[in-house]
Amino acid sequence: MILEVADIRIQPGRQAEFDVAIQHGLSTVISKAKGFWGYKVNKGIESPERYLLMIWWATLENHTVDFRESPAFAEWRAIVGPFFAQPPVVEHFELLAKSA
Repeated sequence: MILEVADIRIQPGRQAEFDVAIQHGLSTVISKAKGFWGYKVNKGIESPERYLLMIWWATLENHTVDFRESPAFAEWRAIVGPFFAQPPVVEHFELLAKSA
């Protein structure tokens, strides 16, 4: 399993709107993608315009090819993209260790 971590910075003062938009995009677009396993979104406390979006994929290609090269990616970006202050920083991770 692969963990995608997107560090998202949105425009100041748009947190309430973005909270609704990202949850809508996750439930209507991302959750239907091939290889999708689950997600988690965390909001910044010290930096209220910062969000960490974590999505678990079965394979790296499920994200980088199956999703990113599909029409669903454009649909996702249309929902969340208007809030971005800058492009998100996205990286992928493999599990090394885990607690119970």
